[in-house]
Amino acid sequence: MSEAVEAAERNLAHNYHPLEVVVETGEGAWVTDVTGRKYLDCLAAYSAVNFGHGHPVLVAAAKAQLDRITLTSRAFHNDRLAPFATALAALAGKDMVLPMNTGAEAVESGIKVARAWGYRVKGVPHDRATIIVADGNFHGRTTTIISFSNDPDARADFGPYTPGFVSVPYGDAAALEAAIDENTVAVLLEPIQGEAGIVVPPADYLPAVREITSRRNVLFIADEIQSGLGRTGATFQCDNVGVVPDLYLLGKALGGGIVPVSAVVGNHDVLGVLQPGQHGSTFGGNPLAAAVGLAVVELLATGEYQERARLLGARLRASLDRLVGFGIVEVRGAGLWAGIDIDPALGTGRQVCELLMERGVLAKDTHGSTIRLAPPIVVEAAELDWAVEQLEAVLAELRG
Repeated sequence: MSEAVEAAERNLAHNYHPLEVVVETGEGAWVTDVTGRKYLDCLAAYSAVNFGHGHPVLVAAAKAQLDRITLTSRAFHNDRLAPFATALAALAGKDMVLPMNTGAEAVESGIKVARAWGYRVKGVPHDRATIIVADGNFHGRTTTIISFSNDPDARADFGPYTPGFVSVPYGDAAALEAAIDENTVAVLLEPIQGEAGIVVPPADYLPAVREITSRRNVLFIADEIQSGLGRTGATFQCDNVGVVPDLYLLGKALGGGIVPVSAVVGNHDVLGVLQPGQHGSTFGGNPLAAAVGLAVVELLATGEYQERARLLGARLRASLDRLVGFGIVEVRGAGLWAGIDIDPALGTGRQVCELLMERGVLAKDTHGSTIRLAPPIVVEAAELDWAVEQLEAVLAELRG
């Protein structure tokens, strides 16, 4: 294992600091390293593996498509893309899909669509469009996106920065409305802030944002790349609070943990502003991605995974809440997605994750003392209980 880690350190750019585990295989909620040791995956590739490693339905869809055709580009139609777009639009209650590859591409695409809508529909003067975002946001790491981040790790030394964004406190609807002016074209928000530590806004926040944006003729763009597609116990986190945005930004789980698939989903009155030649992607909407994406949508259409995440999430939350005051300061989350603030006096989030790894649980830290748990939705209740037992043991060890 050390040879693989050393090779990675030597030959890969150091834009990540992974735990020192070298994964070789995976099945369901579990992965196995090159030495044969098994670990419960409680990160699920930041929600990209919502349906578990090697889900048989998704693997079958990918294998079948590999034998047919994998890429045509959008210069031609392919027989997989329209069924995927139709099913995804229906799942979201919308009528149009813009297929892309990565989550950051979906965000960039949503920004372009909002600006075009602002100029062509709302009548904002040329090059004056602004988009309101939230402090603590994480929407990706491209140069435009990091321009409106306030995370120094993501932003520092990558300027000059793209103008056109106004940041307001997350969860503060009054501050958001005060920032809207005649040039505002959209509000871009995560329904739950993931990288910030699974930060859940007040229950009335997103409904207020929806009311404000509708009244002020501003688009509401929901970045559901991590929170969507079953993770929070609903198809979208927006469903949990009863709101429907103008645009959904989707990714991660949409590719079933097999291929990168992302999308902007909305109605014709917004997505219809794009005309041929104004936006595109060589791999966006490729037949392999569409085949897997369609299989993902069909799994979600049953409602089984959303219900499973809701019920197991309640079990996970109850178990974690019992540890508050015993090394945990606060627990936040929804469905099978938990942000856990570790008492800084005990250690960092990284240290806790390293100790969890030694006990066979893989998790990820963020912002110093916070760790995140987001196991695949196929995880079993007993496996969840075991993971929390390992966390409890780690906290006891740190308390001495």
